[in-house]
Amino acid sequence: MLPNVTSDGPGPRQAPAAVSPATLRKLELAAGDLAAACLAAMERSQPWFARLPAAQRSGVMLVTQTGVANFVAWLGARGESIRLTAEAFRIAPRDLARRLSLSQTVGLVRIATEVFEQHLPPLAADDAEHRALVEGVLRFGREIAFAAATVYAGEAETRGAWDARLEALVVDAVVRGPQDADALVSRASALGWDPGDPLRVVVGTPAPDARDLLGDVRREADRSGQSVLVGVQGSRLVVLLSEPPGVDTGGDIGTVVEAFGPGPVVVGPLAADLTAAPTSARAALAGLRAAPGRPGAPRPVLADDLLPERALAGDPAAHRRLVDSIVTPLESAGGEVLHTLATYLEGGGGLESCARALFVHPNTVRYRLRRVSELTGRRPSDPRDALVLWTAVVAARLASSEATEDS
Repeated sequence: MLPNVTSDGPGPRQAPAAVSPATLRKLELAAGDLAAACLAAMERSQPWFARLPAAQRSGVMLVTQTGVANFVAWLGARGESIRLTAEAFRIAPRDLARRLSLSQTVGLVRIATEVFEQHLPPLAADDAEHRALVEGVLRFGREIAFAAATVYAGEAETRGAWDARLEALVVDAVVRGPQDADALVSRASALGWDPGDPLRVVVGTPAPDARDLLGDVRREADRSGQSVLVGVQGSRLVVLLSEPPGVDTGGDIGTVVEAFGPGPVVVGPLAADLTAAPTSARAALAGLRAAPGRPGAPRPVLADDLLPERALAGDPAAHRRLVDSIVTPLESAGGEVLHTLATYLEGGGGLESCARALFVHPNTVRYRLRRVSELTGRRPSDPRDALVLWTAVVAARLASSEATEDS
């Protein structure tokens, strides 16, 4: 290891004591052997290094040779500040920083520095040059490590900015409906999203500190085995939250709600995969527009729990959903179930008055209303369920009227 070396303290880092031209020439001639020694030491010390493709190994060799050349040039530039260290990384293949982690690169720099310590000082002509080379190795190695960290920081910033743009494109495509499903799948896959996973779309207004909170959301999703894609579009926040098979979320969106500001948070229905996500997004956004019609709604609220409000706001998908989920099963049940429900609701929910209007026994009305609950999952005697059922009946009547006019 290096002996103790006194530091210059604060201020510009100057080159160490002069090294003679003869010694510099020795260093230049030894550069190739020194780089080869570094590569051999890396292979011995790092098992993963030997498994790198030949192109990556040659890239490391190129960086090492450039580093040696820069070190010799710096030693010869007496009195000048260190300014060549980053060049060793600029000439490396562009994907080298993507293939090697920062910790792996720092480990290689450490090995190269140790090889420098072993091979360079013995080339000194006297004790003064020996100390100069020892100090130079120490300081140049430190600068190389800082240069590596700078390169990786730049790569991380570039990759982060690109990922953010890609994420925004995916979310925007889901909101608008993809014109190119293959492009949507490709972009999402590049972000680590499994396009085959079921997902929900959650919408609302972003919290003032949404950027910080979304970091917590991503970490929590990672812990639960889910994936998250986020897009802030003006005054609304759109979140895609996966529900992979085998991950039991129960429809709970967890800490995602914390990233939303005041106001309603609407959760779209579960989409089978990414290409089906626009349907969930449309329902969620329609629910967000209609949510003011139900100020007492829970937070978050399912888009399907806002069907009456969405239908009143003119959402045709809500009309179809109400008819398909309520009226169609009641019509298929036969008998007078649907007619009894309509009469019961039109009469204000009075059991006896409904029975008199239909000329049946009250128990018959009770039986038919139980059938309504069994077929739709909604109780006519519950005020909220009654609103949903009545809106479905009206939507079916309007659809039937429009069909008659068209014919």
